[in-house]
Amino acid sequence: MIKRLFDIVLSTMAIIILSPFVIIIMAILKVTGEGYIFYRQKRIGQYGEPFMLIKFTTMLSNSLNMEGGGITLRNDHRILPFGKFLRKTKINELPQIFNVWLGDMSIIGPRPMIPEHFHFYNDDVKNIISKFKPGLSGIASLIFRDEEKYFVNKDAKKNKMFYKNEISPYKGELECWYCRNQSMITDLLIIINTIVLIISTSSRLYNIFFKNLPKHPTFNPG
Repeated sequence: MIKRLFDIVLSTMAIIILSPFVIIIMAILKVTGEGYIFYRQKRIGQYGEPFMLIKFTTMLSNSLNMEGGGITLRNDHRILPFGKFLRKTKINELPQIFNVWLGDMSIIGPRPMIPEHFHFYNDDVKNIISKFKPGLSGIASLIFRDEEKYFVNKDAKKNKMFYKNEISPYKGELECWYCRNQSMITDLLIIINTIVLIISTSSRLYNIFFKNLPKHPTFNPG
């Protein structure tokens, strides 16, 4: 109840304060690229219930059927010019504030996953994560802020297997760590880390705040 009240208050304040900025972004998207403003995608929410996550459009509308599939590469050719700025600054995530206000998400929580990637987790991880609402930010969101850098080739099948076998298990460990350590203090520290990362993308402040995080593995991209 306290966490939900916190989400309502913070998301309401954000909607009011950021409305002029959001309107400007909407206007730019309308007159650039393909003219689409919002991108809606099915994600897995609390108790395994699906919901439609909202983002600002950053890629071509047919991107899922193009080279690369459902995984975005570094310097992906499907990303729109203005979309590069939105993705780099994470402004494309702002519309999820409405998901928080509606109750689909929380300010802080596990990353909201597409069904395919959610089912890469084993049953134990899924059972733990499903008890929490997915978050606008979270510990896995901080550590994988620049996830595209791990995908070094354009082979969609290799990227998918790399994600499933290398990245997904570590994300599962991070999300379970959050679920075991969730508190208002933990959430506030993650919010501080999120703000710092927006200002300084090279920040690793979370390693100072959270000494017992699962060890980051060395990935071997396919």
